[in-house]
Amino acid sequence: MKAVVYTLGCKVNDVESGSIIRGLEKMGYFVSREMEKADLYVINTCAVTAEAERKSRQTIGKAIKCNSQAKIIVCGCASEKNPVAFLEKGHTVYAVTGAQRKNKVLEIVAAGMGGNGFGAALEEEKTYEEMLPPECLKTRNFVKIQDGCNRFCSYCIIPYLRGRSRSRALESAAAEILASTAQETVVTGIDVSEYKDENGRDLADLMLAVKGADTRIRLGSLEVSLITPRFLNALKEVRRFAPQFHLSLQSGSDAVLKSMNRHYTRAEYLEKCHMIYEAFSNAAITTDIIVGFPTETEADFADSLRIVEEAGFAQIHAFPYSPREGTNAYKRFKELSAAVKKERVERLLKKGAEEKERYMRRFLGQTLEIVPENCIDGYTEGYSENYIRVYVQGEIGKEPTQVCVERLFKDGVLGKRI
Repeated sequence: MKAVVYTLGCKVNDVESGSIIRGLEKMGYFVSREMEKADLYVINTCAVTAEAERKSRQTIGKAIKCNSQAKIIVCGCASEKNPVAFLEKGHTVYAVTGAQRKNKVLEIVAAGMGGNGFGAALEEEKTYEEMLPPECLKTRNFVKIQDGCNRFCSYCIIPYLRGRSRSRALESAAAEILASTAQETVVTGIDVSEYKDENGRDLADLMLAVKGADTRIRLGSLEVSLITPRFLNALKEVRRFAPQFHLSLQSGSDAVLKSMNRHYTRAEYLEKCHMIYEAFSNAAITTDIIVGFPTETEADFADSLRIVEEAGFAQIHAFPYSPREGTNAYKRFKELSAAVKKERVERLLKKGAEEKERYMRRFLGQTLEIVPENCIDGYTEGYSENYIRVYVQGEIGKEPTQVCVERLFKDGVLGKRI
């Protein structure tokens, strides 16, 4: 029997798909992540934007084209938000589950999938759901430690779909990180900054528990509230910590941050950046910025442009505001024109590219450690500990490699193996 587990959306979805894959393999399925002919399709959907939701629905049609007789199970945020949109596909969709309790997918398959299907099975999860460890990749592995969100940013639908914040027991999370055989392990979740297990142990405690790990440890997206002296001191103890901090910003304007229901100011954000640089002088601070939020004026946008340089971002991900029905912003504000959003995104990306180049130039002539990923067109590619993309001529093995940075190259730097 063959199954396809097809994933849309975030890294957390990807990790959960990996757990489902592991479970299906234990049942005897040969499993692919690519859309191809199979007996069973598990489609893990996304609803972070209207476009992601639309693509999730379209994926059903792609599966049917591959095999109209196959069973299809839908899970994820889009099916949590609107299960009827998937059930309307008729006999082609066997069961619909949601963003929570994704182990339900394996329960449905284990039950034999007889009859005409289960309809919708959406259940709210009150505690953290342990899933099977996903397949462990050679280069980069992801370990999920948390789910749900309590922040209720005015633009975001995720807390309504994923539920409240729930954290994995420290012993379980630490064991999976320590057992990772990948060259790099990324600690991820919907909001890892909110990690706190039932015994009150937080992310600093988890980092201390895995400080001697052989795998290089990188953290997923972080919130300003997490950056404290205690947390940074814990990270200093981690033997192979990757000093990249993806510190969520969303806007450089105090007025817009307030409209977004983000509980910090630009001054507080910059102070946390300063604390990071004090603790890790070569740290890369990367971020996300939403452009064209409905309350954003040209002056507000100018604040976002300025903070790119003030914070010294190594890289930014800038994207236009996308209204999501069901959020406070959707109810309260009128959307800016697409033309205004497009023009501002282009200006912000240009500024971000300038700061990225400025950051990379700091490391010319210095030594970085990379985890090689691919060899394409005669160059091995990989990321350094501080998230600079490094190219090395020739093919090298997938093991930590020291390189001397020679010059800027493509979207990163060219290094010579030491």
